[in-house]
Amino acid sequence: MRNKKLIPFEVIEKAVAGEPEAVDAVLRHYTAYIKYLSMYKGHINDDTQDRSKAKLIEAILKFRFDR
Repeated sequence: MRNKKLIPFEVIEKAVAGEPEAVDAVLRHYTAYIKYLSMYKGHINDDTQDRSKAKLIEAILKFRFDR
């Protein structure tokens, strides 16, 4: 499952800087994909979904552009 629209670079920069609105925009962008990955036997596993969102936020805040 793949989103056809890309997140604008400016939003990514703001999210990496820790701006809550930008982080929320990234989470909204990936919500459907996270739900898809959290499915187990036809139902969404809330624990898996919450863990995936937390890992995404962690990865956003650790991301560095200078590598």
